[in-house]
Amino acid sequence: MSLTTTMTDGAQIVKVNAERIDAAMAIQFKEDMRTETEAGPERVILDLSEVQFIDSSGLGAIVAAMKQLGGSRRLDLAGLTPMVEKVFRLTRMDTIFDLYSSLSEATAPASANP
Repeated sequence: MSLTTTMTDGAQIVKVNAERIDAAMAIQFKEDMRTETEAGPERVILDLSEVQFIDSSGLGAIVAAMKQLGGSRRLDLAGLTPMVEKVFRLTRMDTIFDLYSSLSEATAPASANP
């Protein structure tokens, strides 16, 4: 699983450089997310703009990544493709995570976000 990390305005952005997060990749994704986010700011934004498919194992891996951050840090999701967003809404995971249609929306100043 290829992840790249950048920092911006007090947030860590982790970009998933893969088209799928599924059972075959879930364990590696969790391990890579743990490595990338071990230490860092309070807010982590997971950029899913390249992900075209996610299954229940992928959802579980993202939840596990959120739990690894601990209670004082949060994981927001950005750039969800229509199919991936649909999975998050159908499973009601949109009540657990803040979803942003784009990375620029996720990184906009707080006053610009409703």
